Amino acid sequence: MERIQDTVLNVIQGLEAKRQGLPNDGPETILKKVLTKKELGHIKVNYFKKGTLGVNVDSSAWSYQFNLHKEGLLSRIKTYTSAIKDIKFRIGDVK
Repeated sequence: MERIQDTVLNVIQGLEAKRQGLPNDGPETILKKVLTKKELGHIKVNYFKKGTLGVNVDSSAWSYQFNLHKEGLLSRIKTYTSAIKDIKFRIGDVK
């Protein structure tokens, strides 16, 4: 019975991802493709809602850096998905 439950759960998750227009792996995977390892060490995905990706950044300096390059980052993300329309950076826990 557990196998059927797992299968149903996987199908539902796949349908939800298609509905949102995201790849099955989610926004974390997309960020891994468009950011450097150094940049990835300073962020954590907080939420994805209505086309907005919320990202926690570990310091104000990195928040400023990401905001400077926000448009370029969005254009690189759009090569992988059109579901992410905006990114909001805020200082918070990244662990």
